[in-house]
Amino acid sequence: MKQRLITGIVAGILFLGMVLWGGLPYHLFILAMAWIGFYEFVRMIGLSAGSGSAWLGYLGITVLVFPYQPLNIQPLLPLANMLWLLLVLFMLITVFTKNQVTIRTSALLFLGIVYVGIGFSYIAESRHMDHGVFWTFLLLAGIWTSDAGAYFVGKAFGKTKLWPAISPNKTVEGALGGVVMAAAAAVVFAVFSGGLLSVGNALIIGLSCAVVGQLGDLVQSAYKRVYGIKDTGNLLPGHGGILDRCDSWIVVFPFVHMLMLLPA
Repeated sequence: MKQRLITGIVAGILFLGMVLWGGLPYHLFILAMAWIGFYEFVRMIGLSAGSGSAWLGYLGITVLVFPYQPLNIQPLLPLANMLWLLLVLFMLITVFTKNQVTIRTSALLFLGIVYVGIGFSYIAESRHMDHGVFWTFLLLAGIWTSDAGAYFVGKAFGKTKLWPAISPNKTVEGALGGVVMAAAAAVVFAVFSGGLLSVGNALIIGLSCAVVGQLGDLVQSAYKRVYGIKDTGNLLPGHGGILDRCDSWIVVFPFVHMLMLLPA
């Protein structure tokens, strides 16, 4: 627990400092996190991180998370077109390698690109919005208070297992505690937002951070259970890898944008 706490504090200060810095340095930092996250995904599914198909995946991550806005560059293709092109390239790999790279492998790598690439692209883009520091801190606070609430309420009152086949330590009581804590944190942001965020929208965002964030955590737990691993990496002592630490982030950030819970 001591190592976990120290790592969490140091990593949190570093990340929040990068959020405050913003601009191109922040976006490049997120791109680096996305590369590492995809590397962990490739390793998790049992593939060589240096294979040709994996390198196509790194290219896909780069295309999705590239700092277009800070560099004032327009993407060559719309997102849907880029994803379709990547999909076709992965399908062609199975042909050109005569099925040495199977359709299952191509499908998993494409899944990883969408999962990691789009998730981190929204984390980066949130900072470039008007009042981007506020919105980024709001979502992080919702996710982190949900995690803390789920952990401490679960420890104190947890009796009913939430989904023991996937994550045996999570409880219904802990999950509800996380929801309450995230909603309360979002309301605090609304109160001190100077009219930027209404209490009603804050509650919806807080609930989204908690519910969707906990689902994102369960997704990662399910993947790790399938592949028989405890952590996706060891970059963060006591926390595992980037995907272990950001499993909630990469689903919450896209979700709140797609539901237009944040201003355009």
